[in-house]
Amino acid sequence: MRKQIVVGNWKLNGTTVLCHQFASGLADYKGSVELVICPPATHIDCLAGAASAHHSKVGVGGQNVAAQFSGAYTGEVSASMLQELGACYGIVGHSERRALFGETSEMVAQKANRLLEVGMTPIICVGESSLVREGGEHGKFVGRQVTEVLSRLAPSVESAVILAYEPIWAVGTGNTASPEQVQSMHAHIRAVAAPFINSVATRVLYGGSVTPDNAASLLELPDVDGALVGGASLELDKFLAIAGGC
Repeated sequence: MRKQIVVGNWKLNGTTVLCHQFASGLADYKGSVELVICPPATHIDCLAGAASAHHSKVGVGGQNVAAQFSGAYTGEVSASMLQELGACYGIVGHSERRALFGETSEMVAQKANRLLEVGMTPIICVGESSLVREGGEHGKFVGRQVTEVLSRLAPSVESAVILAYEPIWAVGTGNTASPEQVQSMHAHIRAVAAPFINSVATRVLYGGSVTPDNAASLLELPDVDGALVGGASLELDKFLAIAGGC
């Protein structure tokens, strides 16, 4: 049985104060849902250290990673650096990275491989724009993204990756996909991924304006194994309420 997981993506937000607030606030968490927070890279060690000090059961991840091991790549952060800071997970291929920074599926696969090589878990994001959705090409588009990334991963990764469906038209817009749309796409993603990984055991998350109000209806779907949460993950009460919807 796949273990439910809720991942908070703080994006370009967060402070050391917020790291300590979450670490202390989650110290008494007794839920069965796995919790992960991905703060900015500069705050990974702070959150990891605070979580350890408070004995909080919260995983820590990075929001991005370099496609290279090391070298003359000013401003980049490698997988081994993230791991040394205390990260166990890494988001790759987020729609904002693809749209704003021109990341291709080949680059996303390279980044996922770097994480896998140091024993970290990649959270591989896929999703379509409103234009693609309205044109009825969403299944083909997302399927192609899944194939282009997973076909480039190192062999025998099994269920060592997490997939996240984040329709671009729902990310940060307040427009959440309907349960029917989410379940249909998650089942499609699992089917497309089957030739490359153990898709039955692989967790597939939904991300796109997830809130405490809509979490339960989305996270109870058979092919949804948790959520990738943006804005609502910056407030401890909301983050816990979303996890409670699993």
